[in-house]
Amino acid sequence: MLGQFKGDGGTDYAAMPMICSSGEINSITWLTDRAGGFSDDEIAGLANVANALAIIVELQATRRIARHLMDTYVGHRTGERVLSGAITRGSGEAIRAVVWLCDLRGFTALTDSLARDRVIGLLNDYFEAMVDVVTAEGGEPLKFMGDGMLAIFELGATEDPGDRCAAALRAARAAAEKVAARNLERRSAGEPAIRFGLALHLGEVSYGNIGAPTRLDFTVIGPAVNQAARLEKLGHELGRTVVTSASFAAAAPESLENIGRHSLRGVSEAQEVFAPILSNAAGSTH
Repeated sequence: MLGQFKGDGGTDYAAMPMICSSGEINSITWLTDRAGGFSDDEIAGLANVANALAIIVELQATRRIARHLMDTYVGHRTGERVLSGAITRGSGEAIRAVVWLCDLRGFTALTDSLARDRVIGLLNDYFEAMVDVVTAEGGEPLKFMGDGMLAIFELGATEDPGDRCAAALRAARAAAEKVAARNLERRSAGEPAIRFGLALHLGEVSYGNIGAPTRLDFTVIGPAVNQAARLEKLGHELGRTVVTSASFAAAAPESLENIGRHSLRGVSEAQEVFAPILSNAAGSTH
């Protein structure tokens, strides 16, 4: 490297440590093509610059790592809120959103019959597919709950809900196609197929912090989330991969199949339930 610098006209080179508060050492390098190179006073001045920059580099690196961790573990929007200081228990806001709740079918039986590594491999394949399609359509996965995933497609204050419903439907179809393609690979490798169910519901949720003073969860709660969970279980009973609520179907920009009125546990009145048309690869879970 020094030979290349000299060939390019370099006359002096200096490397200096930048020591972080954690003890981690980064480095900064200086190169000049001035005749005579750096003087002793200039080297001392550059060392002072390195010490000052060490603080800035550490702050920026720490924030970049924190943002990456927040994005990875709680999602981009939620992570930004946490980093900005929204960490008070009970704080939150009411938002309208499409609630996405998906779950693996037959997972309990699989965990009883498969080795741990194969179970983890199945979960990773399944969650990767779900997260990819949700984020591609502007949704935000909020949390994994065992073999389930909760996500939202948040509506802006004046946004037409049809746009978010359309995005959720595109994501649902993409999920069915992605899982079908992955199942071909899994079967050829002697692994069990991924079978999932998904419920989509449009409603108002409370979005914010819940939990204990020393351990918080930033998530969505409310009747809309509960109804989505009940819908997903009903979809399993009906042999449907994807089901939606009446509120979702009314706002969706396409006609959905009405599959009748059904009782949902914890919901006082029977609810109309709908289903989109999927490809033949994943139209039902029979």
